[in-house]
Amino acid sequence: MTSPPAATPTGLTIVVATADGERFRTALMMALAQTALGGTARLFLQEGAVALLLPDEVAEDAARYAAAGLPARAAIFADALDAGVAITACQSGLALIGATADRFDPRIEWGGMIGLLQSLGQDRLVVI
Repeated sequence: MTSPPAATPTGLTIVVATADGERFRTALMMALAQTALGGTARLFLQEGAVALLLPDEVAEDAARYAAAGLPARAAIFADALDAGVAITACQSGLALIGATADRFDPRIEWGGMIGLLQSLGQDRLVVI
């Protein structure tokens, strides 16, 4: 008996709905796992979650994870960008947190929920 063919990887779109560092870390790990399986992944950070993309916030938990022998959120974030995970941040969130786009990694794109849903296609959608 032969095993069924492997499923063709589909895209994965993850919406990070709140400024919760643990959920953001989970979203990054899911996106990296998706790319490791040959699929595409993208994250959309909604409103206040945009603050998680600021360099100081990305590095916030480094000591705690290092003590456990795990990579910090900053390392996972860098790995995700390097792996081709598309990261889009909510334009309204930028205004909400009182920041300007030049404070963020230049690989981050800016957009809105309508654009995200318009481009969803066959992606699986996860909200964290």
